[in-house]
Amino acid sequence: QVQLVESGGGLVQAGGSLRLSCAASGRTFSYSAMGWFRQAPGKERESVARINWSGITTNYLDSVKGRFTISRDNAKNTVYLQMNSLKPEDTAVYYCAEYSGTSADSSTVRSWGQGTQVTVSS
Repeated sequence: QVQLVESGGGLVQAGGSLRLSCAASGRTFSYSAMGWFRQAPGKERESVARINWSGITTNYLDSVKGRFTISRDNAKNTVYLQMNSLKPEDTAVYYCAEYSGTSADSSTVRSWGQGTQVTVSS
């Protein structure tokens, strides 16, 4: 089973940017859709972005459209989330996820990372 490790989180001011990375070990995830979730304190985990197996198709939560970009480099076995124009409401633990399917509308997660904290100050 693939092991997913997130990095790149931290504390930034509102309007700033961060790039999260998700690196896999153990096996490739080149044939799996990938995604990012987030969970704020006291709230449910929500899907932020998804990307199909090849990187051609993406899907985003409405509140992050135009600000966040998901991408992948299958040769490096890595998925990224570029976050621009960050807002305090983006504060959450961000989790990388591997889906069982291949498309950007996949819904069944087969592997989770352990999360990286993103804090946006006003």
